[in-house]
Amino acid sequence: MIELVSIIMTAVLVNNYVLSQFLGICPFLGVSKKLDQAFGMSVAVIFVMVIATAVTWPIQTYVLDRNDLGYLQTIVFILVIASLVQLVEIVLHKYIPALHASLGVYLPLITTNCAVLGCCITNIDEGYTFVQAIFNAFGSGLGFMLAMVLFAGVRSRTESCNCPECFKGIPVTLLAASIVSLSFMGFSGVVEGLLG
Repeated sequence: MIELVSIIMTAVLVNNYVLSQFLGICPFLGVSKKLDQAFGMSVAVIFVMVIATAVTWPIQTYVLDRNDLGYLQTIVFILVIASLVQLVEIVLHKYIPALHASLGVYLPLITTNCAVLGCCITNIDEGYTFVQAIFNAFGSGLGFMLAMVLFAGVRSRTESCNCPECFKGIPVTLLAASIVSLSFMGFSGVVEGLLG
């Protein structure tokens, strides 16, 4: 059990795909203007990460590896992720149309969100069991959510502050993202101390 908690804590705080590995930056910068959009996108990413891991891990283990087809990993994983994103888009369009409309073009971009693909590939590369891979995917999704929600709050503050004209818009957004990213660098020692 401690091992699974360690996997989740590491995925959320230390190996955060957005703030430590810089994967998934497009939705991070694009959908973080409003808290509700950031939260909705994050829930969709968590769902896609967990389900994609639940589908890609057995495909890699029982189909690709056994038939010596490992070179097809990226193509197969992207096809699985794209199918899952289409499912999420259909469900949101039917049951939560306001969220679907607010996410706009960023929802289909989950298909090419390198954080989702990176999570699926990391689960294989780290040699995780199926259960460990699911916990890592869930932790990675929670890390994505934490980054999105924190940055949505920081971004709303930076847009309302009085800053020099040359910093308004994208420069202050990127500066705020770098500060939030730096704040996560200190978590590696904390997690090791708690679980070590």
